[in-house]
Amino acid sequence: MDGSVIALLTGRVESLEADRCIIDVGGVGYLVQASTRTLAALERPPAVARVLVETVVREDAILLYGFAESAERDWFRLLTTVQGVGAKVALAILSALSPRDLVSAIGTGDRAALTRVTGVGPKLAVRLLTELRERAGGMPATAGSVVPLAPSVGVASDAVSALGNLGYRRQEAQPVVERIAARLGDAASLDVLIRESLRELAR
Repeated sequence: MDGSVIALLTGRVESLEADRCIIDVGGVGYLVQASTRTLAALERPPAVARVLVETVVREDAILLYGFAESAERDWFRLLTTVQGVGAKVALAILSALSPRDLVSAIGTGDRAALTRVTGVGPKLAVRLLTELRERAGGMPATAGSVVPLAPSVGVASDAVSALGNLGYRRQEAQPVVERIAARLGDAASLDVLIRESLRELAR
């Protein structure tokens, strides 16, 4: 059976819970599971909402997963192709990390960002980084946009380490390095990354 039986719901928000909501469409209430990010984007009941849907058909149930934007739905589809990542874990990842955060974490090999997610241990984090490294380059970071991955895990990591040796804290340097690496793409050699990062950090 086609995995996208229901692709979109537009109706009244009947209720909101921690990990799901009910959307009333013409008197039929659809139970939709979603990330905290999507649920936070919905208006309070009884507002009307438009939710993108991924339908998962199992032997014992038909489950609906909702998304406020297409970028998050695309990432849900990609994440669930990784062994060990079911819908529940994928939603947990998307609750903790925005699509932009995921692009950044995968591009720089940031295992710590993934292991902070409930249900993602060190082994699964490594599998995510390994399997998605090549496939995530064209994934959207926000609705309607695609951000290139950093040129390599090693170069970005080396740049952060070098900045650390110069006295900059990792949590201060890493976002700057990631941003510049994404902007420069293949032109982001180690010396260029360090030079541009120093220029931005000095502002």
